[in-house]
Amino acid sequence: MKLKALVRDHLGHDLPAPPAEPANSFGRGAALTADGTAWVLLDEQPERSLGAALAWASRQPALTDVAIIAESATGVLARRAALFGTPITVWVAVERLLVPAVTDPYPARAEVDPRHEVWRTVITEAGAEPAQEHGVLAGEIRGLEICRVVTDAYTDETRLEVGVGAHDRESFMMLHGNRPTAEALAGVVDAVVGHRRVDAPLHPLNRLGAERFLRWQVIQAPERVGAAWLRVADPPVPRPNLKDPVPCVAVGESASGEPMVVVCSVGIDLDLVPFAVDARQMHAPDALLVLVVPERDASPVTRRLMAMVARPVGLVVWA
Repeated sequence: MKLKALVRDHLGHDLPAPPAEPANSFGRGAALTADGTAWVLLDEQPERSLGAALAWASRQPALTDVAIIAESATGVLARRAALFGTPITVWVAVERLLVPAVTDPYPARAEVDPRHEVWRTVITEAGAEPAQEHGVLAGEIRGLEICRVVTDAYTDETRLEVGVGAHDRESFMMLHGNRPTAEALAGVVDAVVGHRRVDAPLHPLNRLGAERFLRWQVIQAPERVGAAWLRVADPPVPRPNLKDPVPCVAVGESASGEPMVVVCSVGIDLDLVPFAVDARQMHAPDALLVLVVPERDASPVTRRLMAMVARPVGLVVWA
């Protein structure tokens, strides 16, 4: 009912049936078609729902454009929508009024606090790989974060917290607070590394960050995706947590010397394509863009969304 009311008020006339179709629930909001436009209201996680909206719209016949309505994250949605060849308009819902969304700029590059850099050697010597993302220095084992450098909010001192995710780091500190940091980290490295292998049996430690393990594999063998070299790069928006799967980014050069952006994902993620084109635009707008997914996740809907992008997108199936 909310979507119908918003569209009716915006168009200035009642929605006939036909040609308008009834509003349909599509998991993250509601959708309908009217006057040749697919109207989609995003209620749940709008910042991660542009792909779902476009997937729905791509199945509707005789549409000329797409209109996205949301109450939050509209700046990111507008930024991503502009990268598609299909005309997409993003609106902010302000009560019963639709206002054109203003595109968000990309986050400024954040450098690691110089006081945090002293922990980089500790991370390396314990057997972990230093990784920085949006100014945060962490240590990883084949894509799984196992420690993070933080600044104490009360004392302003820096420390290296050991554990997988914020809750695990807090629990680890309570249980092993008196153990030397380097020794504690080395113990976690030993416990984790055996689970971050292609042939390892299923375990929570290889289910977490599966897309980042895929990126680690791609960086070890860049020639398999047509690259000469690749390195880890920031995502276009900071990762909210370690638990929820989110595509991850690498940048480098192709075998022929062209700039290249690679985005890795595990599981069928409807927002992979919008995320990936956003990453390319942030790092190198003219770069080759390649998506890398496991064979089981190379879905038809991903290919449909790739075809809607204004500039070419490649796909590599990782087997």
